[in-house]
Amino acid sequence: ESSLKVTGIDFLKSQNTRQHHTDGYNIKNLVVRRGQPFQVQVSLNRELRAADKLSLRFGIGENPVKNKGSLLSLKPEREDFNGWKISAVKKRGKECLLSVTSSPSAPVGKYNLHVKTGTNIYKPENGVIYLLFNPWCEDDVVYMANEAQRKEYVLNDTGCIYVGSAYSIYDRPWNYGQFEEFVLDACMYLLDKSKLSLTDRRNPANVSRAMSALVNANDDSGVLLGNWSGNYISGTSPMDWIGSVTILQQYYKTKKPVRYGQCWVFAGVLNTVMRCLGVPSRCVSTFNAAHDTEENLRVDVYLNERGEKLDMSFDSVWNFHVWNDVWMKRTDLPEGFDGWQAIDSTPQEQSQGLFQCGPCPVKAVREGDVYLPYDSKFVYAEVNADRVYWIVKKVNGKDKYFKVGTETQDIGKNISTKAVGQNKREDITQEYKYPEGSKEERMSMQRANSFLRPSGMMPRSGYASTVQTLSGNTQPLVLKEPVTKTGLHIEITNTEALHPGNPLEMAITVKTSTPGNWTVDLTGSCQLQYYTGKVQANLGTIKETIQLEGTSEMQIPLKIAPDAYMKTLSSLEDEVLILVTAIAEVKETNDKLTKETSMRFEYPPITVQMPETAKLYNDFTCAFIFKNKLNVTLENCKLLVEGLGIFKMTTFDQGDIMPGRIMKSEIICTPTRLGEKKIVAKLISNQIKGISTEKAITIT
Repeated sequence: ESSLKVTGIDFLKSQNTRQHHTDGYNIKNLVVRRGQPFQVQVSLNRELRAADKLSLRFGIGENPVKNKGSLLSLKPEREDFNGWKISAVKKRGKECLLSVTSSPSAPVGKYNLHVKTGTNIYKPENGVIYLLFNPWCEDDVVYMANEAQRKEYVLNDTGCIYVGSAYSIYDRPWNYGQFEEFVLDACMYLLDKSKLSLTDRRNPANVSRAMSALVNANDDSGVLLGNWSGNYISGTSPMDWIGSVTILQQYYKTKKPVRYGQCWVFAGVLNTVMRCLGVPSRCVSTFNAAHDTEENLRVDVYLNERGEKLDMSFDSVWNFHVWNDVWMKRTDLPEGFDGWQAIDSTPQEQSQGLFQCGPCPVKAVREGDVYLPYDSKFVYAEVNADRVYWIVKKVNGKDKYFKVGTETQDIGKNISTKAVGQNKREDITQEYKYPEGSKEERMSMQRANSFLRPSGMMPRSGYASTVQTLSGNTQPLVLKEPVTKTGLHIEITNTEALHPGNPLEMAITVKTSTPGNWTVDLTGSCQLQYYTGKVQANLGTIKETIQLEGTSEMQIPLKIAPDAYMKTLSSLEDEVLILVTAIAEVKETNDKLTKETSMRFEYPPITVQMPETAKLYNDFTCAFIFKNKLNVTLENCKLLVEGLGIFKMTTFDQGDIMPGRIMKSEIICTPTRLGEKKIVAKLISNQIKGISTEKAITIT
């Protein structure tokens, strides 16, 4: 009697991956999602008989064992094993079609499939099956009911990340590329590197926390090395990336941290990793994000007597900060905290000894439940701190600190993400906080304050340890600035477009709104700063005394000549923002008010010329055109372009582009995938870092 042997196995890849929404992955192996059936066809050396023993064995990890749950032995028509089920769909001659359903809470990762018949074990070629989280499965904790959202947050491999400042938000296109070659393997390598137990791998909260640690290189030689120094000579400047693919491919090849990242790069890569593993994920940008090192909900800003910001605070307010929200049920928390969870891979603060952050329920931030894991105090402070302004004056040769204003509604503005299914900004501030000044907001703040350390109104900086308390005011947290006696108000705007090479023309408008004659001392300054709030150059200051009567206003111009800033602009490797700070003091009432606004430079656009549609594997030409409409030569221009499913990342050296000159580059494209595809282009030069664009084409 011949013993039963397997002669082959067909993973029915095209049928399975279509049903599992995994047909995008550029990989030989079968990729499926948990909790959903997939089929395999087993070929045998003879017909199957009633007495034959046949089992599929799925093993995960180095040496799988049954009692650890890392080896699953599935026999058709038997009761399930660890929540997995298997059944014979049909038996025809020597063929046997089997359906396998993994548990909706199975550990994610790579499983080795062997088929055991009697004492024979068959090991197929490409027998490794990748098992991912499943937002389409109601029993999976990452289940997302809305199809349009699943398309965006799981399957969309391009997007944009919002940057700039609250005054001028703009979008940076980003290629996530979760389906590109080696990206899934890089994510599996990170999962193995995380040393998460099998039980932890079942839970997206543990997996996302581990990934937030592994996307930065701190502690564990993870994917990206952060660098905010302005010197990127030994790597790629953070401004030069246009997507995650190159970064993850390089990391997977070398297993060494890739140089260099800043927050939007960390967030872009973490978004790729989470979507790749099957967890719905989005990049979230917060404008005026507080980095409050002492968890006292206060960030101190120190100004000199000219109104220029000094770099002397431990805390900082970033013009913008980008992190990620991932979608899941939180089975480890009380009811009410399911849905979006914030995670952050930018290395800012250690949490449980590692540079990791989250998952923190977005609802916990809104409700002020800042005792909930993980890192909810830190995230709460990022969007809710107060900004307190101090002037540092020399009195008898010693530094004295004078409080000149508190901004209670300035931090955590315009929280933004890409809208579902369209290229526009969606404002999600209301998911993170109640409306400023509402009853719910007040209750949420009181809740949060009961878990946070209250702070006395003491200035705090590296140099401020010897200061006496000012005005004896040690109440924790002023909920609302008292309305000043004069109704004093400041607005800062630009009066002309802020083009590099032109004078920067801005204005400070001072308003009063109560009866009386008011003498206002106005101090204004203009500086260049990095998005992290670090000052790079002082460009100029003004000091004026103005007279206002009753309800009236006056506009004071602030103008900076090109010579004052162009040299700095050309020497920096990062994009900088223009920071204008104004201090107004009313002589008669001693009212003081401070206001700051960051603005970005405006640039001429890149245009992309190509057909609207193209046929699979048929070449088409794509042209990139840029006209330098500025009054300055752009030196050492590089054009970076990438089109997922069309062409790999390509760099064109363009040399110097003089004012008025037009640059044109062409690339021949061969589409290898169907559907809507995007081409992303970015132009960088010594003077300008931030010109980018994207254009879509439909491949039929």
